[in-house]
This record gives sequence, structure tokens and C-alpha cells, in this order.
Amino acid sequence: MENSIVYKSLLYDFYGELLTDKQNSIIDLYYNHDLTLSEISENTGISRQGVYDTLKRAENALDRYEKKLKLVERFSKHNMLIVEVNSKLEKILNSNIDDVKEIRKKLIEIKNIIKKIM
Repeated sequence: MENSIVYKSLLYDFYGELLTDKQNSIIDLYYNHDLTLSEISENTGISRQGVYDTLKRAENALDRYEKKLKLVERFSKHNMLIVEVNSKLEKILNSNIDDVKEIRKKLIEIKNIIKKIM
């Protein structure tokens, strides 16, 4: 996932404001607006090589921020745990469990997952 467009977009969402204005603009045009380096060059008046260099510097900066802060990693883990909680709740709601002890056991499992999120 680390090299995927979705991952790079997440990095930008979390850390984009820490980039320079120029880096921020080029990352936004490249990942969010799906422009090519040539199109960005034409729109900004920067050479294609300058756009490429700025893009790589910005990507490296985003990677450094994530290595230090791990916000995207935490966000992804929390999302997976929330999906797991939701799935367990759906199973409880859609089951024909009448046994209070069995329901209690499943709710304790959910509570333990929530503790991981916190």
C-alpha cells in the first residue's frame, strides 16, 4: 500500500499542510486532480523536470512525516478495528441468540477491540 495512489493521497490529507505552498499545489494537482507532469508544467509555468523534482521532494517529506508520526498507520489500524466491531455487532443483531451469557461474551469481545482503538 505504501506506493499506492490511495496511500499517497492519505499522506497528503494528513500532512499536506506541512509542505511548502509549491509542493502542496503540485501534490494536489498530481494525486487529487490526476494531472500529468507535463500538464502541471503547463499550468504552473515550471519546467517538467522542476515539477518532477518538487513532486519527489514533497513525497519524500510526506514519507518522513509518516515515519515519525505514524498518523496514517494509526488511522488505518483504527479503521480496520472499527470494521471488525461493526461486523461483530451485525452478527449479534442478525442472530437468534437468546442466551444472555452468549451475548455478554460477544459484547466483551467488542469492548476489548474498542480498548485497542483507544
